[in-house]
Amino acid sequence: MLEEHKSKHSENLLAHEGDVVFARENYYRYRPANLEFLLKKRFSWMNDFIKKGDKVLEVGCGTGISRDFIRPDCNVLVTDFASHPWVMKKVDALDTDLKSKSFDAVYCSNMIHHVPFPKKFFKEMARILKPKGKLIVQEINCSFMMRILLLAARHEGWSFRQDPYSLSEPCTDKNDLWSANCAIPNLLFDDIEKFHSKVPEFGSIYQKYSEFSIFPLSGGGNRERAFNQPAKNSFKGI
Repeated sequence: MLEEHKSKHSENLLAHEGDVVFARENYYRYRPANLEFLLKKRFSWMNDFIKKGDKVLEVGCGTGISRDFIRPDCNVLVTDFASHPWVMKKVDALDTDLKSKSFDAVYCSNMIHHVPFPKKFFKEMARILKPKGKLIVQEINCSFMMRILLLAARHEGWSFRQDPYSLSEPCTDKNDLWSANCAIPNLLFDDIEKFHSKVPEFGSIYQKYSEFSIFPLSGGGNRERAFNQPAKNSFKGI
């Protein structure tokens, strides 16, 4: 399949693309059972890595609905680059301006493939996490089926020619909040040994494919991952 495809916003065939206000209002108004089931599956597994009383950060909250599924007995700071009533603090995921070693866990969903410099993101998360803190990631899998769906919907693009570890060449458009490269998670996580060599701050402790049968737009499904810090002598693949 093509190594690269770029879609323009003007070509997008999905209604309300990027309209998180509409998506949030529509969800709470109608509570579609299939979507609620999907979101519960998407976020409930994260609770296995969050303890009672933990100080937790969500990065790139989008609609902010995830808070309904994260355990209520922890202290969650909900953040995003955009400002909305449900966003508790506006932050740049690459430079959060948050205190070092202050969070027990950080989680994000379908966010990293929008980040222009993924390596900067991991370095920043390592900085703000406490020692042995958890980084919990749920991301797209840019499989053959995913690329077929992206071509059909003209929603987002991908490029396997990018270097997600570059600190100078961006993987997405730095000036476009909704710019995306759906190949980023594969470039990062398909070769986990390379990831560990490039991002020594984290060790992988959990990985699993999910959502293929319940979320058609995910194509080949999404990927659940959890990392801990520090990485030294801590790798465990499940």
